[in-house]
Amino acid sequence: MANTYTQLYIHIVFAVKGRQSLIPKHHKAELHKYITGIITNKKQTVIQINSMPDHVHILVGMDPDIAVSKLVGIIKANSSKFINNKRWVAGKFEWQSGFGAFSYSESHVNEVAAYIRNQEKHHERKTFQEEYLAFLDLFNVDYDERYVFDSAASDSS
Repeated sequence: MANTYTQLYIHIVFAVKGRQSLIPKHHKAELHKYITGIITNKKQTVIQINSMPDHVHILVGMDPDIAVSKLVGIIKANSSKFINNKRWVAGKFEWQSGFGAFSYSESHVNEVAAYIRNQEKHHERKTFQEEYLAFLDLFNVDYDERYVFDSAASDSS
C-alpha cells in the first residue's frame, strides 16, 4: 500500500507437540533455512532464528500485509510437513497448537536477536516452560497455566 510506513518486530515462539525433544541438533540448520525460506517467500524478514529440541524462536521484521497468526500458521504447517517428509522422527511430527508473539521496538532488536542466538546457553539455566511463562508474565499476557502447555491439543498450524 502506497505511503504506508511501519516498523514491526515480532518475536515468535512455538513448541513441539507435548514439548517433546524432536528437533535433532544435526538438523537445526536445515530446519532454520527452510523456515527462513517460508518467511522470506511471504515477504517478511527473518532477523534471527534458533531452536532447541522442543521449541523454536524467530525474530521477524514484519510488514503489515500479513497477520502474525497467518504467518505462524503457514510456518508451522509447512515446516511440520517438511520434517515429516524428511522422516526426521519416528511417527508423525506435530507442533503444539498456539504460539507466543511478542512485539519489540527497534532499540531492542539486537538484544532479542542475541537472546535467540544464545538459546543453548540460556536453557542450561531455565526450561522452556519457565522461559515461556516468564515471557507471558513480562508482557502482561493473561493466561490460564492449565491450558498454556496442553499436550493433548495440537494442530499443524
